[in-house]
Amino acid sequence: MPTAGYSGTPLLKKLGIKEEMKVQLINEPVDYFKWLEKDISHQLINKKESPDFVHLFVRSKKEYESEMKKLKPVCKVKPNITIWVSWYKKSACIPTDITETDIRNYALQNDLVDVKVCAVSEQWSGLKLVIPFVKRNSL
Repeated sequence: MPTAGYSGTPLLKKLGIKEEMKVQLINEPVDYFKWLEKDISHQLINKKESPDFVHLFVRSKKEYESEMKKLKPVCKVKPNITIWVSWYKKSACIPTDITETDIRNYALQNDLVDVKVCAVSEQWSGLKLVIPFVKRNSL
């Protein structure tokens, strides 16, 4: 299966998922593990664990804001958390009201910054959000 995007870098590496990370997937497409070319199901968190890595797939602004509000308490517990937010690319021709700018603006208003963007698949883009280093101890 070809790698999405132009870099040729495998998705698992682009996203920065490491073996020791506890992972939370939200609304992930059924082909997610195929895109990663690796089964990371053993890394998925249970209800009592806090993730080190979250990959959130959203189809609307409302869904994005709702899911991000649920993640806010996790950010206080895990200030070095990585949150990838994915949305449909314009080229996917799938109706959506959310853009990269919407994701970035909401993040900036909620103590997060974007540090990387990538093609997740032919239909999905991704934006990596983190808590700025200088704010990690103050949340």
